[in-house]
Amino acid sequence: MSKKDEVFVPALKGKKIPIISLDNKWYRLMAGIEHTPEMIEKENKLKGLLKQQGRINSELKSIRKEKAALMDKIVGVMDEDDSASKQADYSDRINECNSRIDNLQDDLMELPKQINEVNLALMLDTMEICDRVIAENTAKINEFNDWIDNVRIELKKNVVRRQECEMKNQQMYFYMHDIFGPDVMDIFDMQYNPEDRMIKASEAVPEKK
Repeated sequence: MSKKDEVFVPALKGKKIPIISLDNKWYRLMAGIEHTPEMIEKENKLKGLLKQQGRINSELKSIRKEKAALMDKIVGVMDEDDSASKQADYSDRINECNSRIDNLQDDLMELPKQINEVNLALMLDTMEICDRVIAENTAKINEFNDWIDNVRIELKKNVVRRQECEMKNQQMYFYMHDIFGPDVMDIFDMQYNPEDRMIKASEAVPEKK
């Protein structure tokens, strides 16, 4: 059993899931993440179903408005000589409106279920791909942490080695100064003050965390 079926499906059971393609947060979540062909297909299908739902609702609104206008016309022609003929015509058109409304309502009744099914499938794909990306990033983070720890250890070793070299130079400088005197020391390429170098070296030691 896949993690999707074993973990993600039970986790979403009974939860109210927002329509993904209408949620800007979903697009921000998936920014920079390559969508699989299956996800693209489901996203397009979801958008198509939502568009169909909107079209049907608009058409229903228009037909109901037409029906209401026809009913008003029936009332308006009651006192006319040819009222029976007109009323019959209006009644036929009202019946036609009712038939169209019934058909559209039947179509509309199935859409929420289809929308929820596709939306759930797309949500599960999203959770699966995000889980994979998080796992990949976590592995990279662990690699970076190992590298940083190794560099930190090597840095501390090199700081100690540098301090040893500085101390050795300092000792040699003072011994040579005492033995040869300041005038002779000028012939050596001593372009730094050993004491200053020791202070800087101690300041460069990284703090323990």
